Parts: sequence; structure tokens; C-alpha cells
Amino acid sequence: MKEKTLAIWEKQDQHKGDRWRLFQAICAAVPARRVLYAGSYVDVAPSFVYDDVTYADMDNRAAAFFADTEGVKQIIANHDGNVEGRFEFVHSDYRTLDMEADSFDLLISLYAGFISEPCGRFLRIGGHLLVNSSHGDAALAALDSRFKLVAVVLSTNKHYRVTDQDLDSYMIPKRPQTITRDSLMKSGRGIAYTKTPWAYLFERVV
Repeated sequence: MKEKTLAIWEKQDQHKGDRWRLFQAICAAVPARRVLYAGSYVDVAPSFVYDDVTYADMDNRAAAFFADTEGVKQIIANHDGNVEGRFEFVHSDYRTLDMEADSFDLLISLYAGFISEPCGRFLRIGGHLLVNSSHGDAALAALDSRFKLVAVVLSTNKHYRVTDQDLDSYMIPKRPQTITRDSLMKSGRGIAYTKTPWAYLFERVV
């Protein structure tokens, strides 16, 4: 493994094991055969628990990181991941990805912008979108008729759990406001809700 590969991963994983615990909880709740992580940067943690993950990012540092295939495999092996599993990196803007529609079981959108809209077509009906409030993508998904909120991801004492309880109590703005696609795109920020889970799980229903 190249020293630079390990160094960039350690910077990503600055809270040791946090990303591993996150995706262990997600995998337990949402088994998936194929996973798409758009705007992934170098967060290879999904490969610790899933056997087929496609990563996509336009950042040149991410491209250099994934180019060290053996180094990435070693990071996966160090976290009990399946080194015989498949991972692929696509060096591209997620808004212009050229992939087969309806071909993924899980789409990941974390801290990377409005991924749900252009990449939702790659998710099969019945598949799931994992998304947080950063940049407003969770709010955008809530407006999208393709998606239905089915669970939230809660974080307590550095551990994660997924629950489908009391979903009506989430995504309620702290102040009255009209939330539209245009307003979200213009602000590029998440909505301040009365309850804020770590992330949300939506199911693609149409």
C-alpha cells in the first residue's frame, strides 16, 4: 500500500471505526447486491460490508486514491471486508454519470450535493436511498415522487441504528416555510428540522 493512500484514508476515518459502524448498521437494515456511492471522495467504508460497490467522484485526489487498487483492497481487508468483492471507481461528475438505469439496490448520498435527482434513475424500484441533510438532498428527496421515507438512521454514543418508528415526527421544519426544488437548489443548504437524525432512508417506489 502506498503511504499516501493510507494517509488519505486515515484522514477520512479520523474517528476510528465510525464509518465502519455506520455501514454495518445500514447493511443490517438494507441488504444490497449492488451499491452506488456518488460523490464518495475516498470513503471506501461501504466495501467493508457490501460486496459490489461503485464509487463516483470528480475529485482528482479520489481518482489517485482508487488507482492504488492493492492499497484499497488492504484497507478493506483490515476492516474484515471481502477482498474478493468488486469495487469500481468512476472519475466523473455524478450529474453526468452514464450507467444502466434501475441497476442498483442502494444509492448513497452523503455530504456531496443534490445526488438523489440525477442518480435516482440508477436505483431499482424497491431499492433504497441513504441520504443526509447536507446541502438539502434529503429535503429534495422528500419532494421527489419517486421516493418514500421508510426509516431514519440515529446516532447515539458513536453507534448507529436504523428505525422506522414515528417517521411522521421527522422532516418537520423548525420554522414555517415553503420548501420547493428551486429554493433548495438556490440555497444549497439543508433544512433545519425539529428532529435531526444522522441520515434518512428512502425507498424508490416508482
